[in-house]
Amino acid sequence: MEQWETRLTNRDNNRVVRPLEWGLEWARSWPCAEGINDIVGDSAAAPEELMCELNQRILASSDRFFAYQTPRDFRLEPFRTGVHGKASGQALRFTSAAQTPFPVNNTVLARWFPSREKRALVVLPQWNSDNEGHIGLCRIFQRLGIAALRLSLPYHDVRKPPETERADYAVSANIGRTIDAARQAVLDVRCCLDWLQSQGYEQLGIVGTSLGSCYAFIAAAHDPRLRVCAFNHASTYFADVVWTGQSTRHVRAGLDAALNLERLRRAWLAISPMSYFEQYARFAARKSLVIYAKYDLTFLPQFSRAIVDEFHRRQLDLQVSVLPCGHYTCGETPYKYLDAYYLASFLWRAFGGLSSGAGLNRSAAESAGRSAMS
Repeated sequence: MEQWETRLTNRDNNRVVRPLEWGLEWARSWPCAEGINDIVGDSAAAPEELMCELNQRILASSDRFFAYQTPRDFRLEPFRTGVHGKASGQALRFTSAAQTPFPVNNTVLARWFPSREKRALVVLPQWNSDNEGHIGLCRIFQRLGIAALRLSLPYHDVRKPPETERADYAVSANIGRTIDAARQAVLDVRCCLDWLQSQGYEQLGIVGTSLGSCYAFIAAAHDPRLRVCAFNHASTYFADVVWTGQSTRHVRAGLDAALNLERLRRAWLAISPMSYFEQYARFAARKSLVIYAKYDLTFLPQFSRAIVDEFHRRQLDLQVSVLPCGHYTCGETPYKYLDAYYLASFLWRAFGGLSSGAGLNRSAAESAGRSAMS
């Protein structure tokens, strides 16, 4: 299994090693950055010390850091795919509540799969997902009576700046930009919840996979409207995944000469799920699912187990499912069907069933799972 996982990880040959950049310029628009240069003295202050101080400020006032203003330009449009622009459903577009120097990244796209029921999900795919990633899952949720907004993450697919081949600006050796991308993703999620409520959806949840799982956890920690949360691969600290994961070897290569893991962890505390359990636990009535993979070489299983232990320590409502595969092999047959079954069955039960009150039987979930896309 680990050999298969490694082969899948090595399929991409366009990973770019970029050198460490502290990216303090990205903090200029952050709510917590006032007077940051005065903290350690003059302009010769060490950028690492400044970035770590910013992280501490964010953690001390995270509700402020992830606050936002609801966009006023929500609009549903036909979503077109392929070279001839064939219409394929609808997509929600709006201006992101967090603006960046890249205009293409500042318009949010979320493909829309409506339902007549009053329950809905925001779906966050994995790092480097294209615009078809998780569409199969959304159609499963739709057939189960759960509407889905599949969010294109910052710097991904249609939001990707033209000079990049991958979603490198979302996770890279630029410390400040990586934090800014996470903040933007969380704000985009919360704006999606605003739109769902305006459409009459009353029960709201979130599904996040890999990087999307990290964003989903932080969003849920700061928004009580998310009552059903599924984390498809989960880890503790952002830095630990980058430092130890197969798929982020090129990111670590740009950091290795300048930092060690402990220092990187302090620089990315503000985007680490483990930093926000106190906030997450404020909303104890929610139901949560953690899925992790036994042979994961990207989100190492010990990190996932540590997340599960923290849920249990705080006596939060949690279901745990373990896949007998790895991170990338989770998208391969037969494991993608098993993953879809775990997600669909949990969401059905967590939302309390459809309006008819019927429960999800095994055959229904397996039938839905057979159409899942990696």
